[in-house]
Amino acid sequence: MKSRSCNYQSSPQSIKQKCRLPTNGISIAWTTWVGGGYINGTAEATCFNGLAWTQAPFGYAISLALGGFFFAKPMREQGYITMLDPFTRKYGDVMGGFLFIPALMAEVFYSASILSALGATLSVVMGIDNLIAIIVSACIAVFYTLLGGLYSVAYTDIVQLICIFVGLWLSVPFAMTHEAVTPIAQTALPGEVTAGWVGTIAVKDIGTWLDYALLLIFGGIPWQAYFQRVLSSRSAGRAQMLSFVGAFGCFIMTIPAILIGAVGYSTDWNKTDYFTDGRNWSLTNGSIPEDDNKLILPLVLQYLCPTWVSFVGLGAVSAAVMSSADSSVLSASSMFANNVYKMIFRRRASQKEILWILRVGIFVVGALATVMGITVKSVYDLFSLCSDLVFVILFPQLLLVVHWSPSNTYGSVCGYIVGLVLRLGGGEPLLSLPQVIPYPYEMPFRAVSMLCSLVTIICVSLFTNMLFLNGILPKSADIFKAVLYDRSIYKSSDDTAEVSSPCQKTNTKNGISNPGLVAASTDDLDKEKYEATKL
Repeated sequence: MKSRSCNYQSSPQSIKQKCRLPTNGISIAWTTWVGGGYINGTAEATCFNGLAWTQAPFGYAISLALGGFFFAKPMREQGYITMLDPFTRKYGDVMGGFLFIPALMAEVFYSASILSALGATLSVVMGIDNLIAIIVSACIAVFYTLLGGLYSVAYTDIVQLICIFVGLWLSVPFAMTHEAVTPIAQTALPGEVTAGWVGTIAVKDIGTWLDYALLLIFGGIPWQAYFQRVLSSRSAGRAQMLSFVGAFGCFIMTIPAILIGAVGYSTDWNKTDYFTDGRNWSLTNGSIPEDDNKLILPLVLQYLCPTWVSFVGLGAVSAAVMSSADSSVLSASSMFANNVYKMIFRRRASQKEILWILRVGIFVVGALATVMGITVKSVYDLFSLCSDLVFVILFPQLLLVVHWSPSNTYGSVCGYIVGLVLRLGGGEPLLSLPQVIPYPYEMPFRAVSMLCSLVTIICVSLFTNMLFLNGILPKSADIFKAVLYDRSIYKSSDDTAEVSSPCQKTNTKNGISNPGLVAASTDDLDKEKYEATKL
């Protein structure tokens, strides 16, 4: 079975025969990032931070292109089913389970950004409390994900793109020509009163800007939501093509969101119904309160467009935001069911048991995302934060496990610890984490943490390989069975074999070869049965 994207309610036999997404691959790759957090966060950041600091949409678009260049083809050719498969095959099930943690947190933050965006939209459209809107949207997303599996993801992705494209572009000309809006060309650059919606980057902020740019570009690659699309492609070449077209599509869909953010910046809100529509906040110079920052896109559509345009635009955005929550929730749940529960806790779990674990996982991930969406007030901050630990921990791990065969479990463990400690030591205001390591303000400490993790994996892997393969350390010291043993998940008998030479290679049935550095401790399922139990 070469495709992962299927309805998870299918039987093992139907999975093997029918596990194909509908022929909408380009749109599916496109919607890896284009969703509620993408459009709402882009408009919010453009309006209040400036276009120069609106890095997320461009960084994530570039990440799709880089994923196509460096990861889509080799991972598709190896027949992987989830993003964590190369880790569990090479580093073992336990290490794969630990690598699931940053992936899960990323998916939770991403889902939270979507739910926060939807709550903002519904609170404007229906006048309901933001808390209630987020909870209701989470319940709906969980419900139709449970019912439809990845077919619901596939088809709602298509609807999502159409809704975003039509709704936003229909609204832009009406919003730009509203009497309360100063032409955005006049407000783009700094003036006597305003800083301009294009924004500026001070010399002292270059390090921070580069830190976030690298985080968003490379942290946008190791995502199950992306690889569940790539790994379900009909061929490796098609997987690359979908990535490239998806990157171009992300750039295109950024334009209307940026324009709406610029319009929001250029609007004198005292001249609109926003001020008289039951709000008691005191506005200064026509600006809106900080608590309403994340509402900027629905506010523009609501108060700067004719009623019918506002209805179509807000309805389209609401539908798009709702539909983009399911893929993230499902990808996190499927990784837990396949790569953690089955591989670590219940290696001989039945297909029915895995499906129930998947359903429970959908509820848990949805609940965690709901809590985060309520706690963090900025859609853009959530949208950026989701790639933080992915960039620091998962990116160097994925880069080396795919492209550098000498890496082993010892290097992976040490790199994981180094990256985690250095990143958490820098603190995170959004999560109320204090700064323990006194990094200089100008220092891109996230990028430094990632590089330290990368170098640690390389150095420790080379060092342990030298110790074991040259006989300096005995076989009994290889506690992870990472160097002197070869455990292939596809072997049906005698799953442990000693490596007698550094040059010895073991070829598995699907053509994967490795220099005896695999440490996957799995059950004795053959390849067909193993694939049938994958979702």
